[in-house]
Amino acid sequence: MKGVEYSGLNSVDGPIVAVKRTENSFYGEVVCVRDKFGEKRTGRIIDLNEEEAVVQIFGSTTGLDLENTTVEFLRDPMELRVGKGLLGRIFNGLGKPVDGFPEIISDKKVNVNGNPINPYARVYPRDFIQTGISSIDGMNTLIRGQKLPIFSGNGLPHNKLAAQIIRQAKILNSDEDFVMVFAGMGIKYDVAQFFKHTFEESGVLSKVVMFQSLADAPSIERIITPRCALTAAEYLAYECNMHVLVVMTDMTNYCEALREISTTRGEVPGRKGYPGYLYSDLAELYERAGKVQGSTGSITQIPILSMPNDDISHPIPDLTGYITEGQIVLDREMSQKGMYPPVSGLPSLSRLMKDGIGKGMTREDHASVSSQLFASYSKVKSIRNLASIVGEEELSELDRKYLKFGEELEGKFFTQGEFENRSIDETLDLGWKILSILPREELYRIKDEFIDKYLPKEA
Repeated sequence: MKGVEYSGLNSVDGPIVAVKRTENSFYGEVVCVRDKFGEKRTGRIIDLNEEEAVVQIFGSTTGLDLENTTVEFLRDPMELRVGKGLLGRIFNGLGKPVDGFPEIISDKKVNVNGNPINPYARVYPRDFIQTGISSIDGMNTLIRGQKLPIFSGNGLPHNKLAAQIIRQAKILNSDEDFVMVFAGMGIKYDVAQFFKHTFEESGVLSKVVMFQSLADAPSIERIITPRCALTAAEYLAYECNMHVLVVMTDMTNYCEALREISTTRGEVPGRKGYPGYLYSDLAELYERAGKVQGSTGSITQIPILSMPNDDISHPIPDLTGYITEGQIVLDREMSQKGMYPPVSGLPSLSRLMKDGIGKGMTREDHASVSSQLFASYSKVKSIRNLASIVGEEELSELDRKYLKFGEELEGKFFTQGEFENRSIDETLDLGWKILSILPREELYRIKDEFIDKYLPKEA
């Protein structure tokens, strides 16, 4: 029963302790562990067998000994207190306030592991989200209820890009505002302060819930942080009917914590030492995005992950790409040229884009312009490779026009200011202006009626 303490541990190995199992123990149950001085630590059961319960401690196990440690099974899963008071608050990775204010006033507590959503209850995402960033709105459109990760690398401006999306995101032709849930896992103090100051300066802090597990916090805490954040998002979306934008950074730190636990438990490693269940574990988080019947709210996810060595085939981006509906890929070479945001044109993709653009949603020519920009930019890459071999002076007149098109696309369409907010009409008109560099017969992916209507007449 709750309140009974059991004495002694079977083993201690890093953040993992093994204790004698009680009759009603269950997976995910919260456990209170006290050392011989009465200092309290919280943990949760991550494995069970007939005789033992394996407990993951959130914090240090220094000072725990096998004989004088007591364990109390709390008979509850890991829970987060939720209520309208969540907005404007800052919590640590376990959902405890760190902003100097008390816990929110609410009697409602929710299991952080969430409840499975019946696939039949899901509503297909179709609403266009205008981020004000041309490379996203024009060619890799974000849809409400989508999960669209940012694949980045160390030192690239993914945090600036995420902050800009948070500031500028809006649903076109609607007065409905977004609320934001931010989850930082293993982030440095200056990154946490950057997001906090960004929210304050743009006046959106009152609409943001922040969960931050800093780099000096126990790495095991990172496992719970995104679950707390998504639990808060589900409450705001499905019970308060709000549109929630969830930004989670950095998923690589989360996966490193998973690998640490897996190694400590002696599990058979998978690719690059990550556990074999990495795919299903990530899917548990990503699949908590979307829209459901019976609620007008939604959860849109933007996970950020820094690819080790800029390797897009690394297990973390590789598996993430299978689960999510596309990706925004940042390019180091573009960043080194001073381009912002350095969104790589060809590897980036939004699989739901086709269902959220067009007449009545963005503009009738959106799909055609996007397709033509992709096709023409792909040709630019081939011509640049050719020019590096034979020299630019050996290229045909048409090839030179393509090179000019590529420079204009990168310099004016992909590149914009950190605080520049372009409407979708401005983005598409800019796309047409740059396409006008090419001869009309090269615009083979666009209908003649659209060319007659939108192509600048001076071209």
